Amino acid sequence: MSAAGSAPVAIRPFTDADWPAIWPIIRDIVQAQETFAYDPAMSEAQARDLWIEAPPGQTVVARAGPQLLGTAKMGANRAGPGAHVATASFMVATSARGRGVGSALCRHALVWAREQGFAGMQFNAVVESNHAAVTLYQRLGFEIVGTVPGAFAHPVLGRVGLHVMYRPV
Repeated sequence: MSAAGSAPVAIRPFTDADWPAIWPIIRDIVQAQETFAYDPAMSEAQARDLWIEAPPGQTVVARAGPQLLGTAKMGANRAGPGAHVATASFMVATSARGRGVGSALCRHALVWAREQGFAGMQFNAVVESNHAAVTLYQRLGFEIVGTVPGAFAHPVLGRVGLHVMYRPV
């Protein structure tokens, strides 16, 4: 995949050397308070602990040449009797949005989940006003299976719903 005529996008597992480029993406997205229900005051260390998945989960990065465009994390949605369903989260750098990076990361997560033997993938908290993400996920076969009304405090729109989305893998 190429991002708007630039170098092809490569998705690969996270390495410690990627963190300095991932942190500003996470920081900016979380501080905007528009798409993730994470504490906007979280420290860099807290963000790293939250974002970097331990095996058998996985954290990946999307790069085009030397530029880090986005990141994803994936793993089991729940332990025990719910461990057969995966979950994933995605963050794309502002400068890379609209170039297919999120789609490539989501497709990668779905392939990963299938290869790991998961039955499906569930997103627990997709902000309903995040139209780009909702549209992308629906295009990739996810369905909104429920919405928690007013569960997300958007800085401009006020309280909006959080969708739970699912698809078999």
